[in-house]
Amino acid sequence: MPRRLIKKLKGLISGEQGKPALKVIPRGEHHFPEEDIRRNVLSVLDGLTDAGFEAYLVGGSIRDGLIGLHPKDFDIATSATPEQIKAVFPRNCRLIGRRFRLAHVRFGREIIEVATFRANHSKDEDNEHRSAQSEEGLLLRDNVFGTLDEDAIRRDFTANALYYRHTDGAVLDFVNGYQDIRRHTLRLIGDPEQRYREDPVRMLRAARFAAKLDFEIEPATAAPIRELSELLGLIPPARLFEEVLKLFLGGYAQAVWPLLVEYDLARWLFPLSIPEVNNDTGVQSMIELALRNTDNRLAEGKPVTPAFLFAVLLWGPLQTEWRRAQENGLHAAPALQKAIQKVTAKQAQHTSIPKRFGLPMREIWELQGRLDQRSPKRCESLIQHPRFRAAYDLLLLREEAGEIEPGLGDWWTRYQEADSDERAALCQGLGGNKKPRRRRRYKNRRSSNPSNS
Repeated sequence: MPRRLIKKLKGLISGEQGKPALKVIPRGEHHFPEEDIRRNVLSVLDGLTDAGFEAYLVGGSIRDGLIGLHPKDFDIATSATPEQIKAVFPRNCRLIGRRFRLAHVRFGREIIEVATFRANHSKDEDNEHRSAQSEEGLLLRDNVFGTLDEDAIRRDFTANALYYRHTDGAVLDFVNGYQDIRRHTLRLIGDPEQRYREDPVRMLRAARFAAKLDFEIEPATAAPIRELSELLGLIPPARLFEEVLKLFLGGYAQAVWPLLVEYDLARWLFPLSIPEVNNDTGVQSMIELALRNTDNRLAEGKPVTPAFLFAVLLWGPLQTEWRRAQENGLHAAPALQKAIQKVTAKQAQHTSIPKRFGLPMREIWELQGRLDQRSPKRCESLIQHPRFRAAYDLLLLREEAGEIEPGLGDWWTRYQEADSDERAALCQGLGGNKKPRRRRRYKNRRSSNPSNS
């Protein structure tokens, strides 16, 4: 059967051929916080509309505003092509992307993302420079431009397909997204299996939005996820790393991890960390505690680092490999280095670990053994180490989760709070004040008699 006919049949089955009905929610009947729209965002909207193009706020900013959150990132959808957008903002616009071409309009450090309305791929299926799909259905290129209503049904979830018209404050809804938001329902637009095959990352987005918004994933949207989770293996590790940051550094990591495990998505992000593989004493509790603490730190405005999260998620697999290397005859130190290399290499096949995070993660692991070596000089050296605080936090997690007996963490807590005399006393209590025994040195014995000339 010709490929074009197959695509047309799929479109008919998923209902993409019918034009969606527009519902307009006027200002006064919704609660989107217009006062949160920044001046630069309004400048872009005004610039495009003054030039004769349609332009709307769209996506997460509208969704978040309607459920009572304060939007931070404002995305704009427009009828202008990328080149026309650049013509409107010639000095501060940059076109980016090959798979999904769009415009970045800069105002100092602020970047406003502007995308042209997209359409169904069957509309331009013969132009491989605009539209391309793999044999598995994965979208390789998505630059088929269309109209506002076509753009709405090309978006992923109904809650993300609402448009705000700044000229009169109305919200435009083509897919019943406003009703789904009010019902706290996450629903995929179109045929779920087809949409997940187009972009498997949508399965991760489903888990992320459900956790972030406290929405229920609609049954038809949830049904294919476990079966299709293996499609995440087609996604480059670098892109999955970026998705991991969104999943775990958004303030809802503790809620999203169980969903990733439930829908078999965690297996394709952290295959060594899932419960059925990583089942040593306390390691799953460590993950839960670390994700909870991460959420708390973000809520308090404190910094977090992916290096620490990766160190926790991979701690159990590291212990397994370390034991195995020692059982094969290696001493502890070289066995640890071999285990680190093996675990990080396996993990990098699924989510890449950039060096700026991989090296600190390694140091956090290596410091665990040194924390128990508490002579005065070593303690002062350790506490000055740039990864000491993260290593100390990992030690506390290990104790709280029951992986090791408590005590060492409390000792280091007291040491950090103590003055120099109290620190010396703490080490003395361990016998750490004893001077190391010196090796006897032997002088080179030379003949005391001068050599005969």
